[in-house]
Amino acid sequence: MHTKFRAISLSHKTAPVQIRELISLDEESIHRILLKIKEFFNPGDALILSTCNRTEIYYSHELDLGTEIIKLVGLEKGLSDVVNYLDYFEILNDDREAISHLFRVCMGLEAQVIGDIQISNQVKRAYQAAADLDMAGPFLHRLMHTIFFTNKRIVQETSFRDGAASLSYAAIELIESLTSNIFQPRILLIGVGEIGEDVAKNMVHLPEAKVKITNRTQAKAEAIAAELGFEVVPFENCREAMNEADVIVCSIMKNEPFITKELVKQFDIQSYKLLVDLSVPRSIETSVEDVSGVVLYNVDNIRSKASEALEKRLASVPKVEAIIEESIAEFYGWKKEMMVSPTINKLKQSLEQIRQEELSRFLKNADGKEYELIDKITKSMMQKILKVPVVQLRAACKRDEAEELIEMITDLFDLEKVNTEK
Repeated sequence: MHTKFRAISLSHKTAPVQIRELISLDEESIHRILLKIKEFFNPGDALILSTCNRTEIYYSHELDLGTEIIKLVGLEKGLSDVVNYLDYFEILNDDREAISHLFRVCMGLEAQVIGDIQISNQVKRAYQAAADLDMAGPFLHRLMHTIFFTNKRIVQETSFRDGAASLSYAAIELIESLTSNIFQPRILLIGVGEIGEDVAKNMVHLPEAKVKITNRTQAKAEAIAAELGFEVVPFENCREAMNEADVIVCSIMKNEPFITKELVKQFDIQSYKLLVDLSVPRSIETSVEDVSGVVLYNVDNIRSKASEALEKRLASVPKVEAIIEESIAEFYGWKKEMMVSPTINKLKQSLEQIRQEELSRFLKNADGKEYELIDKITKSMMQKILKVPVVQLRAACKRDEAEELIEMITDLFDLEKVNTEK
């Protein structure tokens, strides 16, 4: 039976956030599941990618192990009823479809924000985890390096990664540009609802910043802070934290402004203070800009920049897809060669074994010169005998007809018993 590359995917396209949160895997869980997959199924390759928007498992095996692997995930997550979630998973058993899906995910074509740059590092970590456990064979190594090369081409040849196309990441990009001259800028994030939480997670792209977060419900702020390594400020101490901060990002639901001009006038502003209002309706009075040193950006300013970047990315999609198709075609050329290589090696090994046995049998009393001549003649004969099946195998590869010929040659020369290990 032929080994196929397969994929199991649960993403924002197939499951609501509540289900994605249930299935989401941290690094330790990924490590344990990979070990179980290795122990139970011994796949040729296995890779697990888990982000806030998707949990995906890729593997090489003769059999469809989709349901069994999902049950392993359920076991790891303590979900005894994980079979009830099977409909949320997309199982890809077609080799080319699974490979194409992985390319699209890695390039950001399947992301909620198209062209998301975070996915590249997440994929590299997933690949490293597989390699560390010896679960990345020649196939996966070649596939991942083809993907990394494709990603470089897309960055260099298209506008697909230009600019920040999500509101939260555009806000981070803005903060980074406006605080570039400040050593370890102090940032206060007020409110960790859906947008605020997304901004908090994107703060990892500001490694030098000193980030504090505050929220009316302190438990939620503490949970996010613990995950990201930030400091929590009790909501009642918010004003003091605002005075100390170089940047205030406000994302709270309030009918009237939370940060007023009168409040800001009381702050001790040494050079300037950046205020970013991500609330709808607005939570910062526009008149705060009348205060010396205050710079205000609101959700409309930032969304406009994100929309421009998104338009550029969408316009680049056809070019990105063309580059991906070129890379997949190149990879399949290598894959086809790899498919027949074991059969060619076994055939060579089988004929060489016969040749050596016959030399030993008939040339026991031959002198050095005779042995050398006959050895040379028989090697040449073997090469000529091998030429036709090797050429035919490679030609069959190009026609996608190799499996039948491999089976025929394997039976004809009884190659199943040949051990190519030295």
